[in-house]
Amino acid sequence: MDGEELTEEETALYDRQIRVWGVDAQKRLSKAHILVRGLNGTAVEFCKNMVLAGVGSLTLMDDRSVTEDVLQSNFLIPPDEAYYSGRFLDELCCESLKDFNPMVRVSVEKGDLSQFDGEFFDKFDAVVLSCCSLKTKKAINEKCRRRPRRVAFYAIECRDSCGEIFVDLQKYTYIQKKSDGTAECQLNYLSLEEAISIPWRDLPRKVSKVYFAMRVIERFELSEGRNPGETSISDLPLILKLRKELCDAQSLSESHIPTSLLERILVAGRKEHPPVCAILGGVLGQEVIKAISVKGDPLKNFFYFDTADGKGIIEDISNSSTS
Repeated sequence: MDGEELTEEETALYDRQIRVWGVDAQKRLSKAHILVRGLNGTAVEFCKNMVLAGVGSLTLMDDRSVTEDVLQSNFLIPPDEAYYSGRFLDELCCESLKDFNPMVRVSVEKGDLSQFDGEFFDKFDAVVLSCCSLKTKKAINEKCRRRPRRVAFYAIECRDSCGEIFVDLQKYTYIQKKSDGTAECQLNYLSLEEAISIPWRDLPRKVSKVYFAMRVIERFELSEGRNPGETSISDLPLILKLRKELCDAQSLSESHIPTSLLERILVAGRKEHPPVCAILGGVLGQEVIKAISVKGDPLKNFFYFDTADGKGIIEDISNSSTS
């Protein structure tokens, strides 16, 4: 890779990971710029991983105040009201992350991301969204896809005991290791809107039940004008009605979306289970590092984890032209 060499200090600090993925990968990482909008427990796990890995810069956006739910899953904020009172999440997390690795530039960006023009995204290599409505995810994803240089897009959600990661690398070329050497491979990704618009009857037979449950919940939140997690068990009757409507329209049995799974998500609301945050944040960190270094098989295009079975599942939700 052309460009500046790593400094002696960087080489010493990142020695172990350089042994794993090589100098070129570390150089790419040290020049990469990542934007994270929404600092829930899963997102801060990801941020911590990227700062420790030595990303060039990390920009944070989240002007929410600290709540009890936030304290339970966000380990970057000390449970001291005198410390966090009157301050925003992004400012608090920024301070803590700088202590993890002073060589990484961590900063805060203010404003409504959905209102920023497309040129704003040109300075980033990857954009990660959490705590965002479906409408916002779609809009930001499309802005990333329209840029002249590829901007990787990720959306991540944790609903207590289960979670979802969506990946859009657009047209992505990478190096794949093989027994007789290496080979250049290419993958074509769908946008979030394209992926979730694929008829359910056209999906593989054994798609994760969490995939369908998340689609029902987000459709409900969108129709009710609610933010992610602004649900409760009292919404179950309306959710079950919507499930029936969607399953009938999609020719899918309602058994693919168990009532017990919907209940778990509704009861959780905005709460996150810290061990699930760590798993999702770890997986997302690995995927972003692979995308930046162009080494290793990337995830395509959804990942699910559910404590009910303890399994992590990759689902390729694509149409025939991109499979």
